[in-house]
Amino acid sequence: MTISIVEVSPRDGLQNESTLVPTADKLALIATLVSSGVRRIEAVSFAHPKRVPQMADAEAVAAGLPRGDVSWIGLVLNERGLDRAIAAGLDEVNVVVVATDTFSQRNQGVPTSEAIAAWSRIAARARGAGLRTTVTIAAAFGCPFEGEVPVARVRSVIDRCLEAAPDELALADTIGVGVPAQVRALHAEVPGDVPLRWHFHNTRNTGYANALAAADLAGDRPTALDSSAGGIGGCPFAPNATGNIATEDLLYLLHRNGFPTGVDVGPLLPLGARLGDLLGHQVPGQLARAGLFPA
Repeated sequence: MTISIVEVSPRDGLQNESTLVPTADKLALIATLVSSGVRRIEAVSFAHPKRVPQMADAEAVAAGLPRGDVSWIGLVLNERGLDRAIAAGLDEVNVVVVATDTFSQRNQGVPTSEAIAAWSRIAARARGAGLRTTVTIAAAFGCPFEGEVPVARVRSVIDRCLEAAPDELALADTIGVGVPAQVRALHAEVPGDVPLRWHFHNTRNTGYANALAAADLAGDRPTALDSSAGGIGGCPFAPNATGNIATEDLLYLLHRNGFPTGVDVGPLLPLGARLGDLLGHQVPGQLARAGLFPA
């Protein structure tokens, strides 16, 4: 079973960084990702620039993307974001619905039910414009404000989101609290014909275990894993939500466990140092420092 990689460093990786990265450097990062064979990249977020300053150049980044081989994804939070994504010529949109009302209010200014209604409107319009759609259920593994999120609550949100017929459903451990037992429990709640995507953070050093659990469960279901070069990233609206799983570390884990991805880890190894220089701090990824095995 091939596991697809969705690279999120240009969006989720950078959005939580206080050092603003110039557009040219973002495009250089993206060029390296493309050279490795990654074929789905979440490149931008169409958020309000005052709320997420790192994404203020979303249109400029989109204008510089190499077209043809890669499916380019934009995160959209509302219909205005969808308008921008369509105008920018992106291939896919990812819409976030937070599983808890408190976090949804903090993140998007509406309760979960209103976020689901907005997702449904966006899904219909995006499909009409020829864009592929993903709905991401954020905080599916735990909420920074409400604590444990019952599986039944997540299932209810999943069922309501599936009414809009997304091309893909993503389950996100937004604050990095999940464990493999939760991966298995949530996997069982998603109908078998729905393509699944998983978004793990390594905040508590469980992200890679969760990713391997998701890969083991994939079977014949189309399955994608989000990851971020160097392990950079986090959510600006969730306290201490640091650390996506690092793409190069994830590739090492998957390849050594017999899961092909179609991505060459080699071109990604220098990215850790380059990102560290750009951001002014060491990045969490380990493989770039430890090296491949066998060498």
